[in-house]
Amino acid sequence: MNRYPVWKYVIIVIALVVGGLYALPNFFGESPAVQVSAAKASTKVDVSTLAQVQAALKTAGIEAELVALDGASIKVRLGSTDVQLKAKDAIQKALVTDAGNPGYVVALNLLSRSPAWLTSLHAAPMYLGLDLRGGVHFMLQVDMQAALVKRAESLAGDVRTSLREKNIRHSGISRNAQTIEVRFRDMPTLTAAKAVFQDQFADLQTADAADGAEFKLTASIKPEAARRIQDQALKQNITTLHNRINELGVAEPVIQQQGLDRIVVQLPGVQDTAKAKDILGRTATLEVRMVDESAEARSAELGTGMVPFGAERYLDRSGQAVIVKKQVILTGENLTDAQPGFDSQTQEPTVNLNLDAKGTRIFRDVTRENVGKRMAILLFEKGKGEVVTAPVIRTEIGGGRVQISGRMTTVEANDTALLLRAGSLAAPMEIIEETTIGPSLGAENINKGFHSVTWGFLAVAAFMCLYYMLFGVFSSIALAFNLLLLVAVLSMLQATLTLPGMAAMALVLGMAIDSNVLINERVREELRNGASAQAAIHTGYDRAWATIFDSNITTLIAGLALLAFGSGPVRGFAVVHCLGIMTSMFSAVFFSRGVVNLWYGRQNRLKTVSIGTVWRPDTGTALKAE
Repeated sequence: MNRYPVWKYVIIVIALVVGGLYALPNFFGESPAVQVSAAKASTKVDVSTLAQVQAALKTAGIEAELVALDGASIKVRLGSTDVQLKAKDAIQKALVTDAGNPGYVVALNLLSRSPAWLTSLHAAPMYLGLDLRGGVHFMLQVDMQAALVKRAESLAGDVRTSLREKNIRHSGISRNAQTIEVRFRDMPTLTAAKAVFQDQFADLQTADAADGAEFKLTASIKPEAARRIQDQALKQNITTLHNRINELGVAEPVIQQQGLDRIVVQLPGVQDTAKAKDILGRTATLEVRMVDESAEARSAELGTGMVPFGAERYLDRSGQAVIVKKQVILTGENLTDAQPGFDSQTQEPTVNLNLDAKGTRIFRDVTRENVGKRMAILLFEKGKGEVVTAPVIRTEIGGGRVQISGRMTTVEANDTALLLRAGSLAAPMEIIEETTIGPSLGAENINKGFHSVTWGFLAVAAFMCLYYMLFGVFSSIALAFNLLLLVAVLSMLQATLTLPGMAAMALVLGMAIDSNVLINERVREELRNGASAQAAIHTGYDRAWATIFDSNITTLIAGLALLAFGSGPVRGFAVVHCLGIMTSMFSAVFFSRGVVNLWYGRQNRLKTVSIGTVWRPDTGTALKAE
């Protein structure tokens, strides 16, 4: 009656082993470390960089516990903070040759002490949130109206160009906030202009009216187009922030959208608020210039001559010198989009640029006059310029669409497009909320959270053991398994543990034990009604399951609502809350019944069970179930 088949015990053992393995890294703590990441999107952190770091440590006589390439950064784990500082100086000296234009960011960090065999299984500890590790928190407000005004300004230039190409005369084009007003002398001309708007400007809706002796056509951005523009601006700002925060060397920054027009930025471990503000508010400028093709310029590129008058020397992504003219043809203000793609004929990776009306006109004229010559695209950041690419102009380029190709891999095309697209913010942002949490407060929060979970578990376990005897011990074992499973799931998901998450973990303990209380009381009820010990156990678990399922599902629905509509700390609480409900249903019913069946199921003539005092309400007497 109370026997589990072997396959159920296999599931329990697998869950126990996997849970133990993936929860284990959280108990090793953290070691001082140095993290090396790229300061610019064009800088690569790869195997060659790893070799440089290893050589620098060997030269300095520093023994590192671990030196590994982890994604887009190199992490060096060390034994003490003194060695950490020495290692940072040695690595920075080897990698950062120009302090004014660093290619890499060498930052202090903390890494898990997990052994290599655990790391090889991709077992890693949970990330600690801002409130547990310390750092800075910013709430940024994106000026969505400015994004729409910027788009309207670009469309006004496009309208002017389109009407001129169609030879449609007008009395003037003006922009009023987010609307474009065009005046005409007669109705036929206005009708022809409306046809142009319908054919070429799908994002605009038009309305016409008489204005004295003239006719006025008013165009405004459609609501669905406005939402798309605002959404694109928000996403581009988030992408730009990701690129900029890489310079800070933050291990796990949190950059996420909140609401329709706000961005939350959390930088765990960063204490320099001024530097963080400088990075977030930094601007990048894109410029298009012609390459100087003179003999003097060629000599200057090779390092054998002087840079000609009216030209400047910059380095490209491979470190090769390029001599470009000082005259700026276009700037990033004329660039509306940059996306990676492939050439339709050669299938080579390309970068496709979209220009506004002004940029289109200038680019068409310049490319027509300079066929066969090189054009350089430069990115300026913090006063330092870098040549992103310098292609040869093959033919006149019109239509506002520019294709950059030649000796690029798919990854390089993606990086270049991202660099050009996210070089500057799509819409202005303002810091409306700022919070700094010191590392000592974070450590205190960890300590308090750990104690709350530990003492909560011990108090619940002590009560259960005293009140339900051996069944209370079984319930406490199931509760410990639930806690282990919850920590393992959070670690496997690489979730970020915050203070509200620890509060949810403590709450889950009380909710999980509630299921075992229902089961134990149901077993007691069956014993009071005169059922045999084995029958009471079987019926108690079966009949308690429906109640447990209903109560947990309703609580899970509330947790999912918090997860869907909440933000920030509320979401952190909801994630642990929902996962804890699912693990508690598995541990409180499936696991605890397996333990009970293992202990009592093999006894054929079971007379009593250790479940505390069973009261008979009809006689007022008490029977010892043990």
